[in-house]
Amino acid sequence: MSNARIEHVNISVTDPERSAALMEQLFGWKIRWQGPAMGNGHTIHVGSDDDYLALYTNPAIAAADPAFEKGVPMNHVGVVVDDLDAVEAKVVAAGLEPFGHDDYEPGRRFYFFDWNHIEFEVVSYA
Repeated sequence: MSNARIEHVNISVTDPERSAALMEQLFGWKIRWQGPAMGNGHTIHVGSDDDYLALYTNPAIAAADPAFEKGVPMNHVGVVVDDLDAVEAKVVAAGLEPFGHDDYEPGRRFYFFDWNHIEFEVVSYA
């Protein structure tokens, strides 16, 4: 049996710069790489040294400015943080709305949608 981990998840967004800035602000991540991508697009890799989100757009996605339907095809992206309350305050400061606050084993959590209606679960096991 081998050990496996998720290295990255590639998601489509209208504005990768805006989304990357949010991830940097909320989670302290950094831009690892950015540049041209398939379909005359642009991608930004934002995350830690070990894993990241690839934030992709192309002219059709940017023009459509989609609000994706929850659960199609992905339910949410989960991010573990040390200080849940501090991150929630940053979500609110970014003009986004936290919801779904839960406290059950193995941790506390809340959710929010970004501008493209991509859902994020923020959880703390502290």
